[in-house]
Amino acid sequence: MKIRNLVIPAALLLAGGLYLKFGMRGDVDGAEARKLVADGARLIDVRSPEEFADGHLPGALNIPVGTLAARMGDVGPKEAPIVLYCRSGARSSRAARLLREHGFSHVRNLGPMGAW
Repeated sequence: MKIRNLVIPAALLLAGGLYLKFGMRGDVDGAEARKLVADGARLIDVRSPEEFADGHLPGALNIPVGTLAARMGDVGPKEAPIVLYCRSGARSSRAARLLREHGFSHVRNLGPMGAW
């Protein structure tokens, strides 16, 4: 009985640790992301077109992470500020990494849309 009582808390700790380790949280909070966008940063939703159609943040451009490499020209100038988001933060973390690898210098990752 005692072992079973430890399994769920241990699994939650492991999941929480993996969540933090693999960058599912953004590197910018909602207040800072809103300020960046108000000051001219491009807001990019990297979810699927279907998810985007179901609802998105005002003013967001939809560039699914799977098409991002082919759509670098749609992102904007490499020196312009960008704020990314998705559903959980996993895809926006991948997108942020990809953009930085391609020379985009002011990339911020909000993570999940709910953080807005």
